[in-house]
Amino acid sequence: MALKKTMLELHRVGVEEYKEVEKLPVTLVLDNVRSEMNVGSVFRTADAFLIERVILCGITPQPPKAEIHKTALGAEESVSWQYYPTTLEAIGQLKDEGYLICSIEQVHDSVSLEHFIVNHGQKVAIVLGNEVKGVSQEVIDGSDMCVEIPQEGTKHSLNISCCAAIIMWHTYAQLKL
Repeated sequence: MALKKTMLELHRVGVEEYKEVEKLPVTLVLDNVRSEMNVGSVFRTADAFLIERVILCGITPQPPKAEIHKTALGAEESVSWQYYPTTLEAIGQLKDEGYLICSIEQVHDSVSLEHFIVNHGQKVAIVLGNEVKGVSQEVIDGSDMCVEIPQEGTKHSLNISCCAAIIMWHTYAQLKL
């Protein structure tokens, strides 16, 4: 019978200790995400996979908010975050900092996730879009590339929190494992 690991066995660190841990050179950019719960979920997953920061843009809710905290379980305190009035401002700054801008969207000529390679030492900004409209066309136009998660079935998209988790795991697996 498998027994659950204890908190001691999981080797979890406190918020201040976490802030000192080396992070992956990956920044998440939320392009007008409307749900506080989705934002909280992104923070929680970003904490799990050592993402360096989350950038909240436009109408995306910012901490402190009750629903963000409810789903983030405090990760909004451990993961660094910034706010920009527009996503274009955010990606412009990230380009100036040397980031590769990757929008997660279904577009012609997108790179399928299994072919998306993150090289060690490369700084990557991953843009995730609004729950209904996705990543805005102007942000897609300003991106270096678009990555698409292969899907089958009747639905044409994933919830942003699910999409974010898949992308974060993919980058974590390439850079840490």
